[in-house]
Amino acid sequence: MAGLLYPKESQEIPFVETAHRKISTSLPHPESLGLFQELERCEARSMQGQPPIVWHRAEGFTVEDPYGNRWIDVSSGVLVANAGHGRNEVRKAMEAELDQGLHHSYCFPHQARADLASNLIEVTPGYLDKVFLLTTGSEATECAIKLARTHGVERGGEKKKRIVTFNNAFHGRTLGAQLAGGIPSLKTWIHQEDPSFVQVPFPDGYINTRVGFEAFLDSLKETSVSPSEVAGVMLETYQGATGSFAPVPFMESLRKWCDENDIVLILDEVQAGFGRTGKWFGFMHYGIEPDIICCGKGISSGMPLSAVIGRQSLMDQFGPGEMTSTHSGNPVCCRAALASIQLIDSEGLVGNSECLGEILHSRLAGLQDECSILGCSQGKGLIAGVRFVKPGTKEPDGAIAHAITRSMYERGVLTFSPVGPGGGTIKINPPLCITREALEEVLDVFGEIVREKQRETT
Repeated sequence: MAGLLYPKESQEIPFVETAHRKISTSLPHPESLGLFQELERCEARSMQGQPPIVWHRAEGFTVEDPYGNRWIDVSSGVLVANAGHGRNEVRKAMEAELDQGLHHSYCFPHQARADLASNLIEVTPGYLDKVFLLTTGSEATECAIKLARTHGVERGGEKKKRIVTFNNAFHGRTLGAQLAGGIPSLKTWIHQEDPSFVQVPFPDGYINTRVGFEAFLDSLKETSVSPSEVAGVMLETYQGATGSFAPVPFMESLRKWCDENDIVLILDEVQAGFGRTGKWFGFMHYGIEPDIICCGKGISSGMPLSAVIGRQSLMDQFGPGEMTSTHSGNPVCCRAALASIQLIDSEGLVGNSECLGEILHSRLAGLQDECSILGCSQGKGLIAGVRFVKPGTKEPDGAIAHAITRSMYERGVLTFSPVGPGGGTIKINPPLCITREALEEVLDVFGEIVREKQRETT
């Protein structure tokens, strides 16, 4: 919920100490206030809004400040630290690349880039046979749009360049990514500037209960867009704002419809990839074959890297030098990604995500049965979007979600600020290396706080 901030003055709170959590000072710590003020003075206001913790050290699934406090992190640094924070294997891989003096290479060939491109082809389905490395998820989604439009215009003429996306989608913060997204607060004026982006309702089964594919076709007809004008359909594997997946039959029908109309199907895996959902890639839950996937965040467990992975016929549309990026395949970032992917594989973190995900979603379902302020919880594996609502309605309650996040931070559990419609969704997405014991501790704290807020409303 835009505008809701955390206290800027230190407050005495009950101390906490367990095997994984330790809160032993007032919060925010008095010595941290000067840093916050300096950042507020120097930085754009948009960088404010997260719980006021000075990140000093992070390891595995915990984050520490310089003052002796420690949190169980269920943010993963916004779904980045899939293999865990501060993993020694990732650090050593980066150090080895730095030690040989290779910090940057533009598009000149180097071994790390070749190794990562090959590795990504190995861990994705075989028909996805080409990779383009970038730095952020926004770059990846914009590249995918460009590839789909190029294909569409070449196959169907100038009119075949529309991109269909979904309401309440999030594809990044750059202008093109926001045009593709369907979040009202992000598109109030920019969305109207490019009518070639068309949004339709996402079949989340909660707010939108019309989840059959015929509803998609009806919505498209209402926009007066013909399939012959559509170059691509892009959607998040699960909606990042809420954790909601589309029904499998919907996705199967969408794949068939795209095939019938020569439309590129793009799955935005930036939040869903590399084990987050209990499978290597979230789209595997659907049993379909997207033409392009966009990856980022958890690909490297910390370094700025993203990837577009797709069919050769789409990826090779541009000639040498026509589709590049200054930091594409940065050697240090590539080594971090290779080490992170190896850790996810060797430590069975995809399976851990699946197994602990069953506990996470079962516990949240039970809490939903108890508390009317919890509208629903959606997700798979170690991603849950917990929607808070005004009792008796489906209206998002951003204020109560923010209050819960604040209470979690004060008790040693760290998440990022609420997201989604009305700022009413709390995301629970710890590093995939979290233990069952730590996850149960998180859910105990979360349940205790939600029940307290429930009592306050009755």
